Amino acid sequence: MAIQRHDTKARMSRAVIHQGVAYLCGQVTGPEARHEGIKAQTESMLARVDALLKEIGSSREQLLSATIYLKDGSDFAAMNEVWDAWVPEGYAPARTCVCAPLPADELKVEITVTAAVSS
Repeated sequence: MAIQRHDTKARMSRAVIHQGVAYLCGQVTGPEARHEGIKAQTESMLARVDALLKEIGSSREQLLSATIYLKDGSDFAAMNEVWDAWVPEGYAPARTCVCAPLPADELKVEITVTAAVSS
């Protein structure tokens, strides 16, 4: 059973696929929304997830799990507004959301996901 690594650098791969499951590295907002509010950062972050899922042959409908890291718990409701609009009805993954420090001061949210990959 081969392990496929996508866009591998010294510290990490953007995605690793094994036995039909893709493990995506943490995704944050793109540079265009780094200094924006939680909704804009969440939209940008999820757009990056969409792009990476497409690149590896998966989609939102194939999400298995998601872990969301919020810098500030008071952003939970606003982040969920964007999340709820993004997840296709009937395809919600198992999900965890925690408050945690993030690697850059301007970041408000980060996500890691696992997804099935079409064969």
